[in-house]
Amino acid sequence: MLSFLKNHPFAVEAYFESSLVLTFAVPKEQLESLIPPCLTLDTFDDKWAFVAVAMVQTKGLRPRGFPRFMGNDFFLIGYRVFVRYTTNAGKKLRGLYILKSETDKKRMELMGNMFTHYNYTTTDISKTEKGGILEIQSNRSDFTIRLDQVEEAPLPPQSPFSDWKEARRYAGPLPFTFTYNSATQEVLIIEGVRQNWTPKPIQVLDYHFSFLDSLQLENPVLANAFVIRDIPYLWKKGKIEKWKP
Repeated sequence: MLSFLKNHPFAVEAYFESSLVLTFAVPKEQLESLIPPCLTLDTFDDKWAFVAVAMVQTKGLRPRGFPRFMGNDFFLIGYRVFVRYTTNAGKKLRGLYILKSETDKKRMELMGNMFTHYNYTTTDISKTEKGGILEIQSNRSDFTIRLDQVEEAPLPPQSPFSDWKEARRYAGPLPFTFTYNSATQEVLIIEGVRQNWTPKPIQVLDYHFSFLDSLQLENPVLANAFVIRDIPYLWKKGKIEKWKP
């Protein structure tokens, strides 16, 4: 029964007040061991693969059709790899593979781990803003990020992208999220549907993520950073198919 519940058995809706996404470029060989065999890395120039950190202020997360007062309000930090999957019907899907999820609410950790495979843990989150500089940090998770909320932000200096249009393709979230059950060789596919998705470049002044350090990646490069605000979001009911190697 619990296994069934974790497979996203019903549609879920929410409202994102804001979504901040930092995407890091890494030589593809460094990320291949982090994804299951049913997936391939979504690469750029056949060299770079990408891991993203998403920070989302979420309101009213609830089963679709339920009244908003029954929803959960929480802050989410998600670590994801950009991937591709080819269905048994030959359809090529572009999406994300979740490495870890954190939230500031214990209730969301319990519910998230009941209905998903995303490995939620609860952590502390603090946000401060002064003179246009926004800082988000966590003592327990050991991360800090400082942002200058300027209107026209430049690309990060070592980004592999030549312009923001190119970088926009790796801004997330992508249409699909994938989970793989190695025991049954089944792939869980969850499709997200969003509105008002208009990413705006933002300048990152400084950052440190202990979880990224734990992956032992060699010199990950900040490739882009975007913020998106006021987004109605829907996750469709999960679909499962047997993976055929």
